[in-house]
Amino acid sequence: MKFSTVFTACAIASVQQLTQALPSKRAAATNSVPSVTEVLNFALTLEHIENTFYTEGLKNYTQQDFLDADFPEFARGRWEEISQHEATHTSFLSGILGDQAVNACTYNFPVTDAQSFVSFSFLLETVGVSAYSGAAQLLASNTDYLTAAGAILAVEARQSAWINSAILNANPWNTAFDTPLDLNQVYTIASGVIVSCPSTNMALPVKAFPALTFPASAQPSQTVQVSFSADTTPSDTLYVAFISGLESIIVPLDQGSNAVTIPAVLQGVVFAIVVNDSESVGDSVTVAGPAFLSFDYNSKGQDESEG
Repeated sequence: MKFSTVFTACAIASVQQLTQALPSKRAAATNSVPSVTEVLNFALTLEHIENTFYTEGLKNYTQQDFLDADFPEFARGRWEEISQHEATHTSFLSGILGDQAVNACTYNFPVTDAQSFVSFSFLLETVGVSAYSGAAQLLASNTDYLTAAGAILAVEARQSAWINSAILNANPWNTAFDTPLDLNQVYTIASGVIVSCPSTNMALPVKAFPALTFPASAQPSQTVQVSFSADTTPSDTLYVAFISGLESIIVPLDQGSNAVTIPAVLQGVVFAIVVNDSESVGDSVTVAGPAFLSFDYNSKGQDESEG
């Protein structure tokens, strides 16, 4: 698995076996509906992250760095195109918002070389797809903005697919559906790289849940130990919801060891969230996460970890 969580250290594997998986549906959102301006500024917040990441990364890593990491000769040139796309998305949203547009923040990206640049790029593009998918319903009152968001989403999806297939030699898609995430779920992931933001930026109606960490080597069918910091008591009954496409699978979390068994059926990108409900997933029942998990599989549907 290329990325087990977003920005935190890996936890230790456990051998405890847990009980059955419980299929689940999404819980309805309970928060008030954000305004169109807030939704567009949230999208701009994400585009600022991507735009800054690519601008800085391409300054730091040369063509030779990409070649030394065994990437094809054409790879870096494509990232230059991706960088131009994100710059265009940023200026487009800023133009719509005018003097209400949020400015870029200060970031700390978990990147040290061309290889980690590529892996984190895949995470950013994939989370971007989930962000636009989840926020689409919030733009239903303005069909022009909804159409524009859909056009951006399509490009983010193409970029994510290209990275994981043409560059990382893995699956270009996950299931028949991508995974929509709500604003707080996306912000929890995005906040991991945000150091500080201008005080003049509009306050957005979002919050970050505590980070959730899986071992970097975690694979489906394994029982692993996860890590998170949240206000829980030994009497709380907790679960881990694995979200893939439009469905979730909820499995018990052993609070004594923080051990959870990853469902065997999972493939591709999956988002994991610790919840306190065995039947639903949503902000009202979230304890920690989401964590970004990627279980690569080949053209025969076999897990890449199997060789």
